[in-house]
Amino acid sequence: MVKDFEMGLSNKTPEFLKMNPIGKVPVLETPDGPVFESNAIARYVTHLKADNPLYGSSLIEYALVEQWIDFATLEIDANILRWFIPRIGFAVYLPPASGTCMIQRVTLFGFAITNTMMHEKTVSFVTLNKVGGFLQRMDLARRYAFGKMLVIGSDPPFKGKGLWLFRGQEVPQFIIDECYDMELYDWHKVDITDEDQKEHVNQMIEVQEPFEGEALLDAKCFK
Repeated sequence: MVKDFEMGLSNKTPEFLKMNPIGKVPVLETPDGPVFESNAIARYVTHLKADNPLYGSSLIEYALVEQWIDFATLEIDANILRWFIPRIGFAVYLPPASGTCMIQRVTLFGFAITNTMMHEKTVSFVTLNKVGGFLQRMDLARRYAFGKMLVIGSDPPFKGKGLWLFRGQEVPQFIIDECYDMELYDWHKVDITDEDQKEHVNQMIEVQEPFEGEALLDAKCFK
């Protein structure tokens, strides 16, 4: 630990920026040079001792450690920071929105959507491109939504289905106004008190195959 370190000042000095050009903490000073990013530092420290058991005693144990490090970074940290950062004063704190967002993540509140329009959807790559384009246009909702899109079927016509979680109790109006793909799907609000619907939601999140008795062609996640 550095004495008299002051966040926002000490990490903006030329000396600190030489160690980490983007000015983030933590940074570990080593005999061979600085290392930044928490996961990289953890890996470095773990490998200092050749027989350190923290990385497991087999290839599969090593892979599992890496798996959960990535899971924590991509699935937990990335989402919880949207709630945590406003709480500590680094972004605007909106109590109703923040509270609702956290509740929705826990209860799996969301909207199940289905697209059964198979105009040009008899070719699999066209369907995949359609879904990919929809996710790109949904980028404006990145702070308001989490989504999972599935392309289903081994033979044409292929189907696009998805699950989306939004802040609040309805699809935000600005998303409806800006993303024209919205009207191509049938949207149904999930009843989280219905066990069958909850199981259906779990199947979509876990990407279980076969899905609804059909082959799963592709699955894409929006977060």
